[in-house]
Amino acid sequence: MPRGNSPAKRIPLFHGNREEEWMEGDMMERRGVKVIEMYISMNNLNDPPNWNIRPNSRADGGDGSKWNYALLVPMLGLAAFRWIWSRESQKEIEKERQVYHQRTAAFQRDLEAKYHAVISENRRAVAQLSLELEKEQNRTTSYREALISQGRKLVEEKKLLEQERAQVMQEKSQLQPLRSVYLSCLEEQENWERRARLMLKEVGEALAERQSIYCSLVLPRHTRLELEKNLLVRASVDPVAADLEMTAGLTDIFKHDTYCSGIWNTNKRQNGRLMWLYLKYWELVVELKKFKRVEKVILQK
Repeated sequence: MPRGNSPAKRIPLFHGNREEEWMEGDMMERRGVKVIEMYISMNNLNDPPNWNIRPNSRADGGDGSKWNYALLVPMLGLAAFRWIWSRESQKEIEKERQVYHQRTAAFQRDLEAKYHAVISENRRAVAQLSLELEKEQNRTTSYREALISQGRKLVEEKKLLEQERAQVMQEKSQLQPLRSVYLSCLEEQENWERRARLMLKEVGEALAERQSIYCSLVLPRHTRLELEKNLLVRASVDPVAADLEMTAGLTDIFKHDTYCSGIWNTNKRQNGRLMWLYLKYWELVVELKKFKRVEKVILQK
């Protein structure tokens, strides 16, 4: 506890009533110290005689020390009371300080725990985001590489297409003179095709008539034979029929086509089977020979 002229240090507390009591006790201590200092200074032997209190020699046989010590007793009692009060107050202060420190430490530990929890959570979030970012970067890199590779392939395909186009254009320029030749030959062969199809139509009608006579019970047999003879003569004389080699086909029809749909049938196209197969075959041969004749003419030129 401070003594002398130095003032007592004031320690702030968090309780209002105790702080006021402490300030009141501090003021009382300061007053007691001032009174003791005044008493000592009045009886200081080192001071001049005029500053000291002289004993009254005329009263009570000249004993003046009673007046001096009468002031000392209450001052000492006040100082002792102040010391006891200060000691108890100091204990309360220390107790409250410890409680304050404990609460502060607990609050700080709580804050540190929350801080570490937040930091850990943030670190986990950062790690997760870093992993996702790395995945996205890898995916972007793979996409970029795929696009670059696809672009290179497209460039190569474009070059190949350009080369093929140039080759086709070159071939076209080379074949351009043959186009007119091909069209003229095709026109000539189309005339031959028309004559061949007309001849096949007439032969088909004659064969239908021959099959109808063959299936009839009342028509004479020599009529059918005469019709067959005429067809064989035409196949051997007509150049178109000769190109189609119809003689062998007609002979095969006359020998093996014996199908009849019925006695009371009046539709000629329902009789016969082999003859219709030969007619379809001869139409295909006409189409094939037309293009072969065109090819032959172009190769010759």
